[in-house]
Amino acid sequence: MCGRTSCHLPRDVLTRACAYQDRRGQQRLPEWRDPDKYCPSYNKSPQSNSPVLLSRLHFEKIFSPWQDADSSERIIAPMRWGLVPSWFKESDPSKLQFNTTNCRSDTVMEKRSFKSGSIGAADSPENWEKVWDNWRLLTMAGIFDCWEPPEGGDVLYSYTIITVDSCKGLSDIHHRMPAILDGEEAVSKWLDFGEVSTQEALKLIHPTENITFHAVSSVVNNSRNNTPECLAPVDLVVKKELRASGSSQRMLQWLATKSPKKEDSKTPQKEESDVPQWSSQFLQKSPLPTKRGTAGLLEQWLKREKEEEPVAKRPYSQ
Repeated sequence: MCGRTSCHLPRDVLTRACAYQDRRGQQRLPEWRDPDKYCPSYNKSPQSNSPVLLSRLHFEKIFSPWQDADSSERIIAPMRWGLVPSWFKESDPSKLQFNTTNCRSDTVMEKRSFKSGSIGAADSPENWEKVWDNWRLLTMAGIFDCWEPPEGGDVLYSYTIITVDSCKGLSDIHHRMPAILDGEEAVSKWLDFGEVSTQEALKLIHPTENITFHAVSSVVNNSRNNTPECLAPVDLVVKKELRASGSSQRMLQWLATKSPKKEDSKTPQKEESDVPQWSSQFLQKSPLPTKRGTAGLLEQWLKREKEEEPVAKRPYSQ
């Protein structure tokens, strides 16, 4: 799957977009953890921070007694894209020898690198305020983990995006696509691990056709580019105007002056005597004015050959 995402919304707008209803049916806004680490960007690449929506209960387990916490309550936490498992023993996360940007849905419960991960989602749909003109944020399912440096220091939260086989509409572009949580109900079930078992949550992971897409320019290939151009649609069928090079222009000029011009359809056809005759046809006719074309040159050459023929080879006259 592609190693690019985008989340360029201001923090307050993103918060409203992630509004939700808790288990009691009350509309709420998620709280932020480490909000200063969130950097809006049109072009996010692996190892950059992206907003992850997850159950508040994950953090309550660590920082306070969590028995009374509600697993339906949500928070947004900026996390490193590219999961660093909690069991990783090196002091530098960049030394991880394998790619954890994405993980396959069919092996997410088997591979050791993902076994300790917890469930989260990148962003969430917005259903109450008309901020998006009937558009929703792209909600991708993922798992995250918390890594503590062996020598001490700040803990690192990181995540990976779960992928599935591509839907029919995307199969010509790539054979994998992100696991998209299609709708608020799917997001709630995925995040609320206190009420929904892991096996039930995994049933939400499958390809979906409910997605639109468009081509973008190669500007997005450089992660240092962070402008709206990274997301602007491009038309792949537009052909560039071909411009002739200097040598091509001279050739076109030569052809325009040297090549025979096409006859106008209304111009009467030339007489038969003006039409070049080939082979022995023109040899039997009376001499014609000298032509500049190939036929005229051939006629001159044959005439000169006849004049230069040795006398001994000429027939005797009586």
